Amino acid sequence: MLVEERIYTLQAGQGRKFLALYEEHGLRIQRQYLKLMLGYYLTEAGPLNQVIHLWGHESFEGRLTNREAMRADPTFQRYWEMVRPLIVKQETKLLVPASFYEPVLEKIRSVVVREEFQAADDLV
Repeated sequence: MLVEERIYTLQAGQGRKFLALYEEHGLRIQRQYLKLMLGYYLTEAGPLNQVIHLWGHESFEGRLTNREAMRADPTFQRYWEMVRPLIVKQETKLLVPASFYEPVLEKIRSVVVREEFQAADDLV
């Protein structure tokens, strides 16, 4: 597994607006393609006006395939047009977990998958 860390540096004071747009327009469509959200944060100290999110991926190739499909989705494209003007800078890091942490990530993945199945059952 690998972890993607994405950092968006936003225009000053736009963090809450970005998160509101993401929650309303981006979260659902992004979760269709990127299944393992490990965290989504707004900085409170240090470099301010940053949104940091972490995603788990089974492989580098899987990441490329999923992100390509997401970017091609018209719903995602509409969302991206809303938030892109708020972003000043983007950074992406691909992180390979230390061997002693891999079991922890696998436990997190199994919990997320179990919760997704439960949520789907709740819709039926």
